[in-house]
Amino acid sequence: MSSTTSGPPPYRQATSSTKKGTSVPRVVIVSRPTEYEELLKRHGTRAQAAFFLGARKASLDEIEGRHHAQEASLAHVASALPTKWRRSRVPRAELSRFVFEPSDVIVAVGQDGLVANVAKYLDGQTVIGVDPLPGRNAGALVRFDTTRACDVVRRAVETHVEIESRTMVEARLDDGQRLVALNEIYVGHRTHQSSRYRIAVGSDEERHSSSGLIVASGTGATGWSLSIARGVGATELLPAPTERALAYFVREAWPSPVTGTKLVRGRLTEDALAITSEMNDGGVLFGDGIEDDRITIGWGVRVTVGIAHRTLALAVK
Repeated sequence: MSSTTSGPPPYRQATSSTKKGTSVPRVVIVSRPTEYEELLKRHGTRAQAAFFLGARKASLDEIEGRHHAQEASLAHVASALPTKWRRSRVPRAELSRFVFEPSDVIVAVGQDGLVANVAKYLDGQTVIGVDPLPGRNAGALVRFDTTRACDVVRRAVETHVEIESRTMVEARLDDGQRLVALNEIYVGHRTHQSSRYRIAVGSDEERHSSSGLIVASGTGATGWSLSIARGVGATELLPAPTERALAYFVREAWPSPVTGTKLVRGRLTEDALAITSEMNDGGVLFGDGIEDDRITIGWGVRVTVGIAHRTLALAVK
């Protein structure tokens, strides 16, 4: 299958939300549990969590401070919305069950990874990344601090915000299943066993035994794929975030009489990557590091990975 390179321009104005749905805007605020909340869930009380960390020469105070900063950011964004607007609060764990409307404006409050988590459930809705702890996060996708976010949300609803169209990765299985990711898609064995498969790009094909492979977008070029590219001296393959191109990297391909090491990295524009599993069990694919959201690929299953038609509409100004 060839992957189309057509798509929206890298930068554009937000599309009018009132023309696509109800005249009353809806803002969907997305967050994930903080480290503090996870500790309380695990240990039951603050005192028990503090004791657990104290026994390991760590303090709960800093973790609790980051929790309060995120809660304050969430409250500030919600309180700044006009009362006539509709609003929804969605935890990350419930994204797969939430029904997004075409006209929604999405506000992701947290780390850059949260934007990637929500991206695959969207189809053109504007996403505003809000950093509750400026200076701590990388800020590649969460571009706005809490104060600026409120103005950006209003402008996004009024279509006066600049949008960056970020390329995404899509995997299609021969049984009709598909998976979309913002950063990268991994294909291989779910443990440290050898990943066995046939790989094809255009007319070239090769059988592999490796540690799996990833297909990454330009957004993912600052993470996992960057570390792999640096290790093999191939950072020039990494695309820009808005470029309609992907890079693929095979991890630790093993040469043998029946497996090769020629098709181990490259760029994808027109062509897609075709992978045919030769794993009896344990073969999986997943996106953006979320292993719990994996798809099983047994022997003979064919996966085609290429440029997704839809893009992430990320607010940048």
